[in-house]
Amino acid sequence: MTSTYETVEIGATETFGSYDVTAEEIVAFAEQYDPQPFHVDPAVAEDSMFGELVASGWHTAAMTMRMLVDNQLNDSAAMGSPGLEELRWRHPVRPGDVLSVETEHVDKEPWDDDRGMVTTKITTRNQDDDPVMVMTANVLYGRS
Repeated sequence: MTSTYETVEIGATETFGSYDVTAEEIVAFAEQYDPQPFHVDPAVAEDSMFGELVASGWHTAAMTMRMLVDNQLNDSAAMGSPGLEELRWRHPVRPGDVLSVETEHVDKEPWDDDRGMVTTKITTRNQDDDPVMVMTANVLYGRS
């Protein structure tokens, strides 16, 4: 493990990930978890305010979580999260978008003798560098 509570530096940033969004995945996720018409039916989505099929915000959060786990959390002493401070969807995610993630550690405090809480601002961006989602997460890390 490379990141423990003690090694997390406030102000440190990292950019990673490359997630290709497909129409098929948008529909499959939405059919199971968020079956609003503009997420599951391309024809109906054309007449929506989006003008085409768009991913559920929850799908965007799930894709972001995948990139976080693959690129940052799996190689750390992260122990889960007691919650978020903020979650905002800034721009719709569309088929063909390529997403990446930027993190910035903004605060940390001891939680108990064995854990500390790290507050991280997370921004998910598309291939045009537009922020599609921002959240501020609290993550527990093991203390050494």
